[in-house]
Amino acid sequence: MATAAQGPLSLLWGWLWSERFWLPQNVTWADLEGPADGYGYPRGRHILSVFPLAAGIFFVRLLFERFIAKPCALHIGIEDSGPYQAQPNAILEKVFVSITKYPDKKRLEGLSKQLDWNVRKIQCWFRHRRNQDKPPTLTKFCESMWRFTFYLCIFCYGIRFLWSSPWFWDIRQCWHNYPFQPLSSGLYYYYIMELAFYWSLMFSQFTDIKRKDFLIMFVHHLVTIGLISFSYINNMVRAGTLIMCLHDVSDFLLEAAKLANYAKYQRLCDTLFVIFSAVFMVTRLGIYPFCFSVLFYSIFANRTQEPYCPAFTLACADLLWTLIGPLLPHTVFLARSDPDSEYPTRLASGFFDSSLRNSPNFMPK
Repeated sequence: MATAAQGPLSLLWGWLWSERFWLPQNVTWADLEGPADGYGYPRGRHILSVFPLAAGIFFVRLLFERFIAKPCALHIGIEDSGPYQAQPNAILEKVFVSITKYPDKKRLEGLSKQLDWNVRKIQCWFRHRRNQDKPPTLTKFCESMWRFTFYLCIFCYGIRFLWSSPWFWDIRQCWHNYPFQPLSSGLYYYYIMELAFYWSLMFSQFTDIKRKDFLIMFVHHLVTIGLISFSYINNMVRAGTLIMCLHDVSDFLLEAAKLANYAKYQRLCDTLFVIFSAVFMVTRLGIYPFCFSVLFYSIFANRTQEPYCPAFTLACADLLWTLIGPLLPHTVFLARSDPDSEYPTRLASGFFDSSLRNSPNFMPK
């Protein structure tokens, strides 16, 4: 039985790490085990160092939120208090938990007769009970401030590192002498730190505030970890550093807009969101496709190296997520129903709603 099960597993493992798929022609995984300058070549076992580092990042985050983010939030006037607590009522609690959080008119009238309460009072109870489950603004501010700080720091490090890298100025250098490109210390730290951070987000998602886009962000983190890991193992790290830097430049702007929103600086929030939208479109839907069209052309134009699939596969997966994600009707719905969701579109509805409220023609309901 064990031997029979081992056969399919061996076939699956061989197919997953097929040299024909991952590497250029006449190159094997054994060739990348040889010596090289610096840190040698990327190896799969390097990924194992990510997990203790991810745990360390999570611990640093807890200290950061408690001793830095929380005092900052209190200083700008964000109160350390939860929402108003609804009056305890076993009957209404049972309806809220088991049946519906938004009772219709018929159910409200039935509850009114059963409890001898007027309908208005029952509506207020359900509103307070719904708000009771919402996390306090202070908690959301601390989470966003941590992500803003990391994204900003890692982006600054990435720019500093790439500024002295030849492939930052000539993208075709990403495939020069591929895959025999030694791994430098700066490149190693950049890659491992990014990967560890996304693993920490994967873990902390189960302890953070539960949002309606939990599944979407879980898939997002899973895809991101897969892209970074596979690009590292097959030594596509030069192209990977460019992709990560392009993504980080808009991420910290988004978190900055959220911080302004939680602090009730609406003008600053709207301004940062407009800047974020512009940077997002330019980097991910402009520079990113253009850069990789140059990369793919350099692959096919280089006669000493056969075209291969992984570069196209990884880049297309990332580009597809960028193009489709914000346009999904489901994410737009989440943005409208939960302004604290993690996806970028969540601020769009808030931005346009605030603009509409400031309009002289706006008539409240």
